[in-house]
Amino acid sequence: MSVSVAEETEFSWNTFVDRYWDRSPVLFRSLPLSPAPFAAGEVFRAAVHGSRSAHLDGRMPSHVQFMVERIQRDLSDDLLPATEDGSFDAYDARLAARLDGRRHALVVNSFHTFDTALWSRERAFFAGLWDIVGLPLTGAITTLFHGTYEHSPVGVHKDRFATFMFGLRGRKRMRFWPRKPWDEPVSTKVDYADHCGESFTADVGPGDLLYWPADYYHVGESATAAPATSVNVGVPRDDHHVGYELESLLADLDPNRLTGGSSLDNLLPVHDVPVTAPGPGVDGLLSPTLPEGLTTPVESLHAYAQPDRMGRRVTAVSLRRWTAGGFEPVPAATPPRPLADTDLLRADRRARIFWGADGKGGTLCAANGHHTRTSLGCGEVCQLVRVLVSGGGVAVAVVVGGVSSGVRRDAARVLLERLESFGVLHRE
Repeated sequence: MSVSVAEETEFSWNTFVDRYWDRSPVLFRSLPLSPAPFAAGEVFRAAVHGSRSAHLDGRMPSHVQFMVERIQRDLSDDLLPATEDGSFDAYDARLAARLDGRRHALVVNSFHTFDTALWSRERAFFAGLWDIVGLPLTGAITTLFHGTYEHSPVGVHKDRFATFMFGLRGRKRMRFWPRKPWDEPVSTKVDYADHCGESFTADVGPGDLLYWPADYYHVGESATAAPATSVNVGVPRDDHHVGYELESLLADLDPNRLTGGSSLDNLLPVHDVPVTAPGPGVDGLLSPTLPEGLTTPVESLHAYAQPDRMGRRVTAVSLRRWTAGGFEPVPAATPPRPLADTDLLRADRRARIFWGADGKGGTLCAANGHHTRTSLGCGEVCQLVRVLVSGGGVAVAVVVGGVSSGVRRDAARVLLERLESFGVLHRE
């Protein structure tokens, strides 16, 4: 394993995969990445949107961490970025006065879900990697790190993710160990000064891209006293459990519950009843009746085991995953709006529309990680999409005009409204 960080002056996904993917860290210095994965304005806007979901009682959102020195705050208390700040510079100035210069750390998880433009740009950049190594089995994660913290709040640790760190503002130092540097039975360590002699480092500035594989222990540190901002993208590599796949197959990820519980909780509610059962009877046999606490979950899973229902579910999940471009959960869809015949529609050149038969005469159609069902057949959807992507703005009347009857044209119009709400179509 590497005991230093290689530096490269040119970037290509083919070279990266051949030399470094799952092998060793590498630092790309101030390279003009194309398409640019992150823009400063979009990053600040996403930070504000992610902070808006603070609870009405002032509690910190479940996907946000804010620490002052080493103390994690449970209340938002005007410590999070707001629209009124306008930029990270103004936010930093406000915090400096508010905290009297004390070190702080802002961490926002599921970061790409809070800005569609940021998510789309990030997805376009990583498409080149997926073309070579394949789409992640479960979605890659995006995390914002911002502040003047002495080191990452969690301390030295190892993830199940290979990580890409994009430097945006200020300078950060990443410290690495090729193997676990301590013998104690703990998975993370905040006080690690005694182990620094075994480590190696890389300083990351604006425009730099640093990558490290999943099997490296690491910690982020402040390279200077000034605030620094970076966005990390984690690609799952180690400890993948079948439970992750089962979860996405059976229950949709709820964007309103990004962390703090399994999405299976929606499908298999936990009842406050005993799950124990009496022992064997006098005949030595257990009761054929399940404990009350297991009856509902078993019935729910049995319903999903029906071949026709599971077939549709597999198709829907597959279509959503391919169109999500490797980053789930995806930004929420907007409410559909009525379309007039004269409205001009243009397809997003960076997004794709996929579809498949639903087994009941209709079609499941997906875009940008969302899906809908239409009564149109696959052939009709194919014709409709072909017109949409032909280039330029196309009138709604032209798109639906290729469908045979009035009722089916109404269905085509509804489908267009849904695709627009998914963000794959735009009105001119």
